[in-house]
Amino acid sequence: MDITIRQAQQQVDEWIKTIGVRYYSELTNLGILMEETGELARLMVRQYGDQSYKESDKGKELADEMADVLWVLLCLANQTGVDLADALQKNVEKKTRRDTERHRDNDKLK
Repeated sequence: MDITIRQAQQQVDEWIKTIGVRYYSELTNLGILMEETGELARLMVRQYGDQSYKESDKGKELADEMADVLWVLLCLANQTGVDLADALQKNVEKKTRRDTERHRDNDKLK
């Protein structure tokens, strides 16, 4: 199932209001986002980096960890009135204006 960013924000909002009862506070969700990002990082350094797996890492999936990060980010966007679809589009445009020549001319990227 393909969904847009707006649809994802709406789906999370509906889930929070019907199943989750209410949103956690913005600061609590920020802490959860940091925690989820750390879990994603831990799994990635074990899967793609040099660290070996711990027993507690077994059975964890990269896709699920990324979805956890996205979920909390969608919650924060909803709580703060950010339209992530619009924000992402504006961010891509900003990066395009700023980096059109920069990356192409970077010797480290050649």
